[in-house]
Amino acid sequence: MLALLLGSATALAQSGNPAAQEQGKAPAAAATDGTKDNQRKTDEFIEAQQAINGPAGNPECVWLGRRVVTLMWRDDLDTAFRHLDLYDRFGCPGGHVQASFRCLTRFGSQIDDKVPRSLSDRIQACWINPGAQPQAAAAAGQPAPAPTTAGTAPPATPPAPAAK
Repeated sequence: MLALLLGSATALAQSGNPAAQEQGKAPAAAATDGTKDNQRKTDEFIEAQQAINGPAGNPECVWLGRRVVTLMWRDDLDTAFRHLDLYDRFGCPGGHVQASFRCLTRFGSQIDDKVPRSLSDRIQACWINPGAQPQAAAAAGQPAPAPTTAGTAPPATPPAPAAK
């Protein structure tokens, strides 16, 4: 009985997966896509490190922080808070997560679940520049709030009205 089981297992292992044999070049294409994806992630970390002074630009803060913002957007608050604990343990500024999420909510109407990478691209843009404003608000002449990442900055004073 044991010999029969071993023989059939060997036959299955040698025959392989017929669907994989039919696809042919699919594994090579997947490897190329994986390489491109890894390069894109590396480029995003470098972009954040160059654009953000301080710990919010550190790769571990960027990775964890963007993940927290994503989980908050998807209403997975329990997991987001667990990631936020890790974010804090790495010495990353909590105010930057708050400012980035605030930015993301301003762009909520521009995020489309049917468009690949719509959410992750917007989160990256908000991580780099938490004070970003949607085009409609910027065109209306509304001033962009000053970004704060430390959570201890004094509130910004509004500009004085222009004299006529």
